[in-house]
Amino acid sequence: MSSPDVALTAPMSSTPVVDMRAIWKTYGMGRKDSAVRVDALRGVSLTVEQGEYTAIIGPSGSGKSTLMHIIGCLDTPTSGTYLIDGEDASDLTEQDLADIRNIRIGFVFQQFNLLSSLNAWRNVELPLAYAGVPASKRRARAMEALEVVGLTDRASHKPGELSGGQQQRVAVARALVNNPSLILADEPTGNLDSVSTADMLTLFGTLNAEGRTIILITHDPDVAASARRVVQVRDGCITADHVVGAAGGRSYVTLGSDGSTDAQVRPDGAMSEVAR
Repeated sequence: MSSPDVALTAPMSSTPVVDMRAIWKTYGMGRKDSAVRVDALRGVSLTVEQGEYTAIIGPSGSGKSTLMHIIGCLDTPTSGTYLIDGEDASDLTEQDLADIRNIRIGFVFQQFNLLSSLNAWRNVELPLAYAGVPASKRRARAMEALEVVGLTDRASHKPGELSGGQQQRVAVARALVNNPSLILADEPTGNLDSVSTADMLTLFGTLNAEGRTIILITHDPDVAASARRVVQVRDGCITADHVVGAAGGRSYVTLGSDGSTDAQVRPDGAMSEVAR
């Protein structure tokens, strides 16, 4: 996979950014040959087109974190197919997955994950270094990303000299710097006050309006409501998928092998125990 060397404009493609087909994630418990299994995801299918702004919401234990890990290529499914930008990521090597995480996906986490010893622009340039972009080009690219989030005047400040909202903006700039296909934000407002939360959600809305594809993971309905599409996860299944602002306010789709969201049957024919 070649290193990125392009301007910070939203990638355009007719291929879905995320295309998940019948994804199961099963964890064994106890002995290796134990019959006890916990299915964190149970036949999840989800498509996210280029330019969508989607929130995935669910309570603790619903499976949303497992879903995020698979979307972000931090984990692989037990069965099913996951295509990112049309490439099958279901069974890649660790190195290939690392390349996808660095170049195609920009991560924003609840914990800002900035290096305290580095100033803002050096934190932002790190994905470029990992991608093999020459040092002569990295600072200009980092400054361009900081300009997108409105922080060029804080480029030389270290994280300890920035507010929480500013640190998260640096993290967003870092996520943007490789011009990824997808921005994947995991509880990005969890450590922010209400003012900084509103500011961050406004930034995501602006990025989406410019064509960025964003998936936001949250447990907060108010945060989810900022997205244009909300996918609800419970007991390892997608229980509803609606577009905000559709006719009648919201358009719900309930998903399941039999049209319900009750216990499903694993691919091997056994009944699954739901992860809670």
